[in-house]
Amino acid sequence: MKSILITFDQAYYERILAVLDRQNCRGFTHWEQVQGRGSKTGEPHYGSHAWPSMNSAIITIVDDAKVPTLLDILHRMDKETEQLGLRAFVWNIEQTV
Repeated sequence: MKSILITFDQAYYERILAVLDRQNCRGFTHWEQVQGRGSKTGEPHYGSHAWPSMNSAIITIVDDAKVPTLLDILHRMDKETEQLGLRAFVWNIEQTV
């Protein structure tokens, strides 16, 4: 099992939910408002007057076999509208209860 943390501009929310549904990734946790800025490019997402946009985040746990396809879809979404910002990070899941 793998954990995928997806951080994204709030404008992506419905599209990311649709991707998770199409890839049969049922379980997830969503944080509606998170702040941050990209490590390489992109504008900060602070929810302030100077930087008004906000990010969201979703974490999902999926079978290893689903990871490459899901990452490919998310990468293509990011390339279509790079100015919004979308990142995905993968970790091994050692154990669940």
